[in-house]
Amino acid sequence: MSDNWVVQNLENALEVWNGKLTEIWQIVTQSPQDFRGGSIWGLIIGVHSTLLAIGYALLVLFFVVGVVKTCGSFAEIKKPEHALRLFVRFALAKGVVTYGMALMMALLEIIQGITASILHAAGFGSPQTTVLPSEIVTAIEDCGFLESIPLWAVTLIGGLFIWVLSFVMILSVYGRFFKLFSASGSASA
Repeated sequence: MSDNWVVQNLENALEVWNGKLTEIWQIVTQSPQDFRGGSIWGLIIGVHSTLLAIGYALLVLFFVVGVVKTCGSFAEIKKPEHALRLFVRFALAKGVVTYGMALMMALLEIIQGITASILHAAGFGSPQTTVLPSEIVTAIEDCGFLESIPLWAVTLIGGLFIWVLSFVMILSVYGRFFKLFSASGSASA
């Protein structure tokens, strides 16, 4: 590491950038069960079991309402085509309520597999670290005091920009990850 303040500031900004890119890569490539040790996933499972009971109650309620709405009289239910249609609708709805979490997790695994395949095919198998080229370090160290004043200003603004951009990126990824969490919890109910 150089003794020059400008070089140190640039290297610190690039360390933050590399750290956030590595964190984003880990979030994108890991399953929800492994995210932050699984504690959040445990909460999602608890919410899912609560919503599952509510989903079954609503399923029965809406099934009865659907039967009343589609059949003018009880005699219509005795017809096999009406009974079969009502049974198929109920079975499909019960399947979605019961296996909603498994369906959402299967969909998420498929999407993660496709994403990983695309990234590996494009040559982005792992996050690449960004380093400050030695030519730039040498050019900065060779500057005199008056020449380095604009470099200090640019370095401060550039470092701040890199910090803000890296935090915006990580917050965006976290926000979308929690949207998937909430979608997997609510889709199963």
